[in-house]
Amino acid sequence: MRSKGIPENIRKQSDEIVARFNRANFQDAGCYYETRYKGKYLYLDRNDFGNKGPICRLKYNGKIDNWDFAIFKYSSERYSPDECFFPGEYHVDGTIEGAMRAGMEAYPA
Repeated sequence: MRSKGIPENIRKQSDEIVARFNRANFQDAGCYYETRYKGKYLYLDRNDFGNKGPICRLKYNGKIDNWDFAIFKYSSERYSPDECFFPGEYHVDGTIEGAMRAGMEAYPA
C-alpha cells in the first residue's frame, strides 16, 4: 500500500534544501524559511524577525524537483494554486528553491 504522505527521505532532503537556501540568501539570522509537513503537502513559512507567516504550499508529486505550487493569499487567508499573477511568479518551476525565490518577491522581508 502506498503512503499518502511525503516519504521521510524526501522530507530530510527538503529540510536540507531549505537550510542551504537560508544560509545563501538571508544575511540576518532573524529572517529564514521554515518547513511544516501535513500529508502530501510541504508548507513553507517565513520567520521575519519573530513574525512568522505562511508563504506557500507545495504538493508532493513523487519527485524532489516536481512540486505543485500554491501561494498564500493574505486577502482570503487561503492557499491558491491557481494564482499566477504575483511578483516572483516566474520563479515557480517545480522546485523548492523556485518556490522560496517566488515567496521572497511576493512577500519581501
